[in-house]
Amino acid sequence: MFSEDIIIRPLMTEKCVAMQDSEHKYAFQVTIAANKIQIKKAVEKLFNVEVKNVHTMNYLGKKVSRRVKRSRVEGKKSNWKKAIVTLKEGFDIDFFKDAM
Repeated sequence: MFSEDIIIRPLMTEKCVAMQDSEHKYAFQVTIAANKIQIKKAVEKLFNVEVKNVHTMNYLGKKVSRRVKRSRVEGKKSNWKKAIVTLKEGFDIDFFKDAM
């Protein structure tokens, strides 16, 4: 797997931004098949930082339903994996450096 295929997107919630500022922890949505070693190597390669440790969590997709004419259609969102990456001291990731 390539590094670009492992990390899907960074997660930018209020809690994640607070962790970035205080604890140097960054959250990413990653491929379900990726393990901690692959995630660590991908982050180090893509962002040129050193990773201290990686925590992963698997989330089940939510059930969804919608109305179509007179019936109800039920489905399910995809399962996904979240990785929280802790960086070593002195390293930082700036997601918005090229925004302006």
